[in-house]
Amino acid sequence: MMGCRIVVLISGGGSNLQSIIDAAQAQQLGGGDVVAVISNKADAGGLQRAERAGIATNCLPHTDFSSREAFDAALQETIDQHRPDLVILAGFMRILTGGFVRHYLGRLLNIHPSLLPKYPGLNTHQRALDAGDREAGATVHFVTEELDGGPAIIQAKIPINAGDDAATLANKVLSKEHQIYPLAARWFAEGRLSLVASKAVLDEQELPQHGVIFNEH
Repeated sequence: MMGCRIVVLISGGGSNLQSIIDAAQAQQLGGGDVVAVISNKADAGGLQRAERAGIATNCLPHTDFSSREAFDAALQETIDQHRPDLVILAGFMRILTGGFVRHYLGRLLNIHPSLLPKYPGLNTHQRALDAGDREAGATVHFVTEELDGGPAIIQAKIPINAGDDAATLANKVLSKEHQIYPLAARWFAEGRLSLVASKAVLDEQELPQHGVIFNEH
């Protein structure tokens, strides 16, 4: 897919957004280009990151809307003005309606800070610690109507060490997120990654439940 147009949705500081912008600027997104960044919070630091990179921004405060459906309809209209091939959720702290997800099905990605299907939802690192897990990590997945339940594309793992707490785990996992999210976006932009019959498919091979396991070497 030459010239894959990417719209990124954020609510916060945008460190994953930055990793995707950096990859695009380094021509490492397989022809992918971030054409817009949209936030539901006016004070999201990621908006400044986008502006510094010369990327169009929109702010659409969800508090301006009477319902989740009304907000998602306005968000969809705003996104579609940018004619995206791919929509990336990068710390977008909204639960999306079924209609919105169906509209972008197969071209909507999210990253979640756990080794899905373990620990969907919030407080993932503390939950991993409480369970006595030996490793933590992050998962890039296609978004479906089930919260954090879409098919996994790629996972990165880190060992949980004796002195770790939720904050140290979060930092270590985040550094892996910055590696695997641009990689998944590149696969999509190159036409290698797709969603087929509720399964993630890479290079015409159906991926296992955990997706590809990221290995830096």
